[in-house]
Amino acid sequence: MASDAEFGRRRRCCAQDTPDVPKVPDSRGDSDGPRRGSLCDRHCAAINNVQGDLGDLGCHLHCPRVPPAMSTPSCYQQHSEEVCESCVVKTTLTAENAVEANKLSNNYKFGFKKWKSHVTARPWEDRSEIVKELYSDLNVIRGSGGSTLTCGNVLYLLLFGWWLSLLYVLMAAVMFVTVIGAPYGRFCWDLAGYFLWPFGKVIQKVEVPKSHQAATGESSALLGGPTPRRWRPQCWAGTGYWHYASTVVWLCLAYPVLALAHGLVCVTAWLLIVLIPVAKLSARATSRVLLLPPERVLIRRLKMTEVPLEGEVIVCCYCAANPYYYKYAVDGINVFAVNLLPLVLVTLVLGYADSPNHLTGSAVKFTLALLSIMPLSYYIGMAIASISAQSNFAVGAVVNATFGSITELTFYITALIKGSREGNRCYAEVVKSALTGTLVGCVLFVPGLCMVIGGIRHQEQRFNSRSAGVSSALLFLSVGGVFAPTLFSKVYGKLVCGECHNVTQNPLGHYLCHNCHFDLMDNNGTLYYSHVQPLVYTVSILLPAAYLIGLFFTLKTHTHIYDIHVSDCHMPGHHHSAVVHWSRWRALVILLLSTLCMSACADLATEHISPILTNSTISQYFIGVTVLAMVPELPEIVNGIQFALQNNLSLSIEIGNCIAVQVCMLQIPILVLFTIFYPTNFTLVFSDLHVYASMFSVVLMNYIFMDGKCDYFQGTVLVMVYFILLAVYFFAPSPSGC
Repeated sequence: MASDAEFGRRRRCCAQDTPDVPKVPDSRGDSDGPRRGSLCDRHCAAINNVQGDLGDLGCHLHCPRVPPAMSTPSCYQQHSEEVCESCVVKTTLTAENAVEANKLSNNYKFGFKKWKSHVTARPWEDRSEIVKELYSDLNVIRGSGGSTLTCGNVLYLLLFGWWLSLLYVLMAAVMFVTVIGAPYGRFCWDLAGYFLWPFGKVIQKVEVPKSHQAATGESSALLGGPTPRRWRPQCWAGTGYWHYASTVVWLCLAYPVLALAHGLVCVTAWLLIVLIPVAKLSARATSRVLLLPPERVLIRRLKMTEVPLEGEVIVCCYCAANPYYYKYAVDGINVFAVNLLPLVLVTLVLGYADSPNHLTGSAVKFTLALLSIMPLSYYIGMAIASISAQSNFAVGAVVNATFGSITELTFYITALIKGSREGNRCYAEVVKSALTGTLVGCVLFVPGLCMVIGGIRHQEQRFNSRSAGVSSALLFLSVGGVFAPTLFSKVYGKLVCGECHNVTQNPLGHYLCHNCHFDLMDNNGTLYYSHVQPLVYTVSILLPAAYLIGLFFTLKTHTHIYDIHVSDCHMPGHHHSAVVHWSRWRALVILLLSTLCMSACADLATEHISPILTNSTISQYFIGVTVLAMVPELPEIVNGIQFALQNNLSLSIEIGNCIAVQVCMLQIPILVLFTIFYPTNFTLVFSDLHVYASMFSVVLMNYIFMDGKCDYFQGTVLVMVYFILLAVYFFAPSPSGC
């Protein structure tokens, strides 16, 4: 994900740069069409002369906001709404290569996973200076860098500097005691002062005279250059027994301790992410500085106007922390996903090796399993995007349909299997709560949060209301179909109550009852098996069919709704040859391995959720709606926020809508199909709370998205309604059967 922050997408009017882009005629069919079309053309032609950069967005829009200098206030106020309504949907994608353009085009296709991270590497010369600094080695000397007294440097001193310097002082004392290692003792003493405050200082490798270099046979550094015929560490480069003996003492006594300390610093700083420069500093010190002979190392403080003397600069660090390292990526993988990957291994080893819970309890293992789902969801998402970008449309559609919901389905199926084996209906209720929580969260929380964060940077954001209308229509259809069996049971079911008490002490008086529900199994289940179950199967067939029709509508017959074109106007310096991070086979292997690990983590989560459901005072509704529903969607939420920050709210909204549609039209029918072959306690009859919350959320979302524009206030409304529903679930009693 860092690579996507390095290089982005740019929104500009590109009509004069891309003459080959076909014009889409106005398809509204009203009598006012020609007048609007000509007005839009004149307006867009006027603003096409402006080539202002509107953000790191990778696509060119034909109708950005017009600066005041380009139009008179009266003309702009009169025609801005009319023009933007018709030409804001005309989008031209501009990318560095064909693979990246294919990925960007897939983001706008219904049913495809929306992925912000780039799947190809961007040329170094096209990256911003901030990103270049992230990936540069610590061997560049600046001119005047200003003061080195910063909060990040002070944090380094408090976390690592003082004890690392003290350790070097102790090693210096040890080397002086050995007498023969006195040169290395002086070396450690100098490094103690350096690592106490390394900022604004430089470590150089002093050149050796050619005569001495020929005598020793050394021609390269330890970690670079040609390898001599008989390899020796550089610290053995001296002649005579004295140098050899002192080197042996150094490598046996001091170097292992210092390497271990620097390794600890490197791992800790890398996990903190913002301190990655400290990790680079420690790694370079261990692999280069400590393996050089003392006479070839020069430590000096840089002055403001001083230019270093001859010699290779090994380490030169000015700051210990950089807040932009959240953009850092390793082989296209965001640093957060890299750091969370060991957590998956710890979860699997601890979960299966410590089955009796001797080391940790069920709560810890359940938490670790849920946290492990987040990086696995990221790897699955990037693998799907990589395969789709490098394949044709048919392969991409199959991969997205097959693995697009694999994260959620894996957990739901394992939970239903465990509940069936134990005869516990609580697992089925938790799955229903998770399904409802995903639906409500993706309809309210995801777009609302994106509107709030994007509205902080952009006063008003516009989006393609026609494409959002397609998703909204499918969402209305899917919600109605999913809850049709529930409404049917409310009409024809028999109300059964338990724990009834006579309030008035009169047999004919009022009764107060608890745990009331509609019983569908009365008269040996005739109502359920003869009426409700066939309705469930019918709905489970119609919903995927409607999903396929939606795909055909948006991707085949009505593609002009999105109006996506791939432009040839590449930015200067871009290379047309794609250097992909993951090849198709590599992405496929990672996809399968991530799916396998996801199944194992889901199994551990369902294995250790039972004590939490039994002993927790929190409603099982709340656990399913929040934790189990939204944790797997965190990578999608991050993608939506990034799109919103770059003023591309259309994709932020589509992320939530597509997930919600897939929950109703794919995930629930698959679960119903699964119960046919593996009987479970899952029935497509939801509680009243789930029905009301879902329907209210869909209606509110469609009302907010009606005009095709929004701001942070409307996003705040959606987020507040979502938290109100969470409060309702929090105080709701546990479902029957739990």
